[in-house]
Amino acid sequence: MVTVGGNGQEIHCEVHGDGEPLLLIAGFACDHTVWDLMLPSLAKQFRVVVFDNRGMGRTPGPSPPSIREMADDAFAVLEALETGPAHVAGHSMGGMIAQQLALSHPQSVRTLTLTSTCAQAGARAKSVIVSAAELANLVEPAVAARAALPWMYRDAFFATPGAAERTVEQMLANPFPPTVQGIYRQSEAICEFDASARLGEIQCPTLVILGREDILFPIESARQLAEGIPDAEMVILERAAHLLVIESPDAATAAMRAFLAKHSSP
Repeated sequence: MVTVGGNGQEIHCEVHGDGEPLLLIAGFACDHTVWDLMLPSLAKQFRVVVFDNRGMGRTPGPSPPSIREMADDAFAVLEALETGPAHVAGHSMGGMIAQQLALSHPQSVRTLTLTSTCAQAGARAKSVIVSAAELANLVEPAVAARAALPWMYRDAFFATPGAAERTVEQMLANPFPPTVQGIYRQSEAICEFDASARLGEIQCPTLVILGREDILFPIESARQLAEGIPDAEMVILERAAHLLVIESPDAATAAMRAFLAKHSSP
């Protein structure tokens, strides 16, 4: 565990493994533990850096009002740890932060892996995200968590007896749960983000990963990224939805490792 001072803010981060640096960026209302199921495998080959965005997990302070400021925080983490250019992966909102990091600080990004994300949230996704922020303020955490699950997991998840209940229990057991204010400010940042006109400026090797059953950021969103970023690759995971880093960690890790192997030093 390391706490670094970055961008005028103390940021909680962890470093695992050795090798070329790989920064993993968490998504909406999540802390760094969203990557827990993928981290052990990735840390066998890379120096993996995970951190809590401002206002989430163990990083104090209000969440920044924009994706650009969150990207500046991510850059500050890389600078503080003196990683040099890093492989960068982001999930959902973390993928937006990763795009902005590549645009604002291109010298810091060696490769980009964009998972379950988009260049601009569509109208349905914005409605879901705004509603999630409103629910966090109006109902008990268990109710808000249960309402979010259909947008995160595929049909097979709900066909498994007790899966939803166990997942809600795990979410409620988080010792550092997201704050209502943090969720609200992140929802605003997501709804305002739009990198669609600048995708051609991203020059690093890029992989786009999506789940076939993702209804929050569907395949059209991933295709826009893959077609807009020069020479980007796209991988579709057939048995996965939006939260594929938890639901399909082995398949997601395999896709990442195959991509990174092509762009890593021998």
